[in-house]
Amino acid sequence: MSEKIRISGGKTLKGEVIISGAKNAVLKLMAAALLTKGETKLYNVPELTDVVIMLNVLEQLGAKTKYNKTEKSVTIDASDLTSITASYELVSKMRASFVVLGSLVGRCKEAIVALPGGCAIGERKVDFHIKGLESLGTNVKIENGYVHAKAKKLVGNDIYLDIPSVGATENIMLAAVLAEGATRIQNAAQEPEIADLANFLNAMGADITGAGTSEIVINGVKQEDLHPVEYTTIPDRIEAGTYMAAFIATKGKGIIRNIFPNHLTFYTSKLTKMGADIKLIDPTSIEVSCKKRLEAINIITQPYPGFPTDLQSMAMALATVADGVSIITESLYENRFMQVPELRKMGADIHQERNHALVKGVKNLTSANLKASDLRAGASLVVAALMAEGESTIENIYHIDRGYELLENKFKMIGADIQRINEEDSALINQNKGNLSESQL
Repeated sequence: MSEKIRISGGKTLKGEVIISGAKNAVLKLMAAALLTKGETKLYNVPELTDVVIMLNVLEQLGAKTKYNKTEKSVTIDASDLTSITASYELVSKMRASFVVLGSLVGRCKEAIVALPGGCAIGERKVDFHIKGLESLGTNVKIENGYVHAKAKKLVGNDIYLDIPSVGATENIMLAAVLAEGATRIQNAAQEPEIADLANFLNAMGADITGAGTSEIVINGVKQEDLHPVEYTTIPDRIEAGTYMAAFIATKGKGIIRNIFPNHLTFYTSKLTKMGADIKLIDPTSIEVSCKKRLEAINIITQPYPGFPTDLQSMAMALATVADGVSIITESLYENRFMQVPELRKMGADIHQERNHALVKGVKNLTSANLKASDLRAGASLVVAALMAEGESTIENIYHIDRGYELLENKFKMIGADIQRINEEDSALINQNKGNLSESQL
């Protein structure tokens, strides 16, 4: 049954939010667990539909998995893999699952993995993944929607990425762990999730240096050098950035806990320039508040450590009610402005031309019936609805569930009037409204 989120806007948010484990980190750690035999245990694992899909992918390959809801942990036993094929039915649902390609090539020297799916935010090619694996000695063919990669042995090499692709960096790292000799990735992605993956692999027995910089060196080890580990995932910087935007949008004040503030430096600096007050209160907590009308800002999304593309839509939601004209440039994905038509329904003044958006601040947004087109666009609509006048509904919230754990519960705890409803509930509410109107005539 289709579900919606209903939000009555205009409530000032106050209180504390505890951030969950990083979706974009934990999914890659789960795939990396395939490299070693034995039982690996991951902590700080969020309860998300994407996590469930990745568990299904691992089980399809023969791994035994268990999710503990109480302690937010996942146990993965990859002692006996029974398949090298990750099916289209699963991989097409979530792009991140494509990273099992590197793990399977590394451990089994062969993999058959469907071309990836995920959010429709633009073309994200796998050319760099394939070229990287070929540089390690893998023969790669694409047939019938699947990538078939096979190698007699893997040999380390110097690999230069034309763009710092996160997925390509991860797949090459995973394959290179069990290659002979050293692999050097130049112009590597520098995201915190890359460093987290390297830390996890090193705990497992790999030899990786430089993760988090533009040059990563992987010295290959033998299969027997790897061992299962227990490991805690980093906090989700994008979830943290979303709640920061929500406090600011509603002129509220709140504490956000379980974050690494240095992962959000560029984003924080832009919010501060807009007029928000952001203070570090301890090494893993910040206080966010805003009492005045925001100022317009110019933003260009860039690979880390630049402004995150995943938080561009949140910044746009704030810009809709800021004084002046904001210019937002999306330099990474061509379809990352899918929130624009929905924000316009709420009265936002946005002129879009290709990958540039000119956002002229209005006095306030008004409620509307909205549709989430992808994960981050959907989250920005939640932020917009929280500050809008009146009651808004957001459909297609399965997109939001891919990346936000217990979203409505967390928002309720800080004062939001937010509720998840299904189609049947929605129809009943509308009927009751109609009956009320008739009785008053």
